[in-house]
Amino acid sequence: MRRRDRTALLAVSRPGCDLAIKLGGRIPEADLFLPEGPIRGEHRAPRYEVLKGDPRVHLWEGRARDVAERLFAGYRRMVIFGSVGMAVRLLAPLVKDKRADPAVVVVDDGARYAVSLLSGHLGGANRLAVSVAEALGAHPVVTTASDILGLPATDILGRDLGWTLENGGDPARVSASMVNGEVVGLLQEAGEPGWWPKEMPWPPNLLRVDTIDDLVTSGCRAAIIITDRLLPEQQLLPPHVVVRPRSLVVGIGCNRGTGPGEIEGAMLAVLAEHRLSPASVAAIATVELKRSERGLAELAEAMGVEILFFPAKRLDAVPRLPSPSPTVARWVGSRGVCEPAALLASGATSLLVEKQRIGNVTVAVARRVFDERGDR
Repeated sequence: MRRRDRTALLAVSRPGCDLAIKLGGRIPEADLFLPEGPIRGEHRAPRYEVLKGDPRVHLWEGRARDVAERLFAGYRRMVIFGSVGMAVRLLAPLVKDKRADPAVVVVDDGARYAVSLLSGHLGGANRLAVSVAEALGAHPVVTTASDILGLPATDILGRDLGWTLENGGDPARVSASMVNGEVVGLLQEAGEPGWWPKEMPWPPNLLRVDTIDDLVTSGCRAAIIITDRLLPEQQLLPPHVVVRPRSLVVGIGCNRGTGPGEIEGAMLAVLAEHRLSPASVAAIATVELKRSERGLAELAEAMGVEILFFPAKRLDAVPRLPSPSPTVARWVGSRGVCEPAALLASGATSLLVEKQRIGNVTVAVARRVFDERGDR
């Protein structure tokens, strides 16, 4: 079941209902789940007139555990009003791991504290606790070690930039090394240079290195690797995390009517051959004449990336193309499509991968250029 990208507010008492209603007024994407007893009570109903006609409000009866189970499976974020102990008892049988669990925040009935309970970093419960506390006049409680010590969370590095964490690493051990003051090596090969949070001082135990060989020989106890390259496993000796920045632009040319499967297959084959990660693709670039190609549009939608279209004249103005084509110039009006499109979209002056033809598709790859602020 895919979770809704909304926030479920679960109350189990009359004070909890009042707080859920107040918070629901501040969070438009929230759904309120309120116990029917306090809401329907003959002497209490007038205070809840504000709920009439609100489609976000759902009344429940029966066991709170059953409601909590349904919300835990169906929402990406939950706020439970009550004690932390109650919340733990409700959710304990449902907890899997921080990659799968929704963000959970607990607010006591007096609205004194908003406690980040589950999925503080990956799920966003720490941020949610802060925003809930601001809305209710409560104090946010965040106990994650890296937050307390003013260190970035290794499992969400660069998330605001669209970076993703590669599966198979060991973020828990890397974070533990950071917190314990052990030397952690940092290798950044691609992506925005200004990703480090400005409000955080650089930790003395975080060692910058320039190459993968330097990382292996540095003696560090853990490693953070920010790269769009696919690295051999034997080069990743210490406990590590691999972070994929959105740093690659794929220029694509194709014959009319080429399907998304063929285009994707060609792109993936080229990336694999040149040891580049599909997770680092930021955009597809092509000529304006291809704007109506469904294959390109469907591929971009499936990958969650944008397509950048360039007029043929602008593509033709790009100098020193490695693989100019008189045939393409005759039909399109430019000496190339995939190569100049990748260069223009990335801001680069050279290609990582020159034009490769596979069936009806041509592919070229460039790495995006960023200045020190992270702008292209």
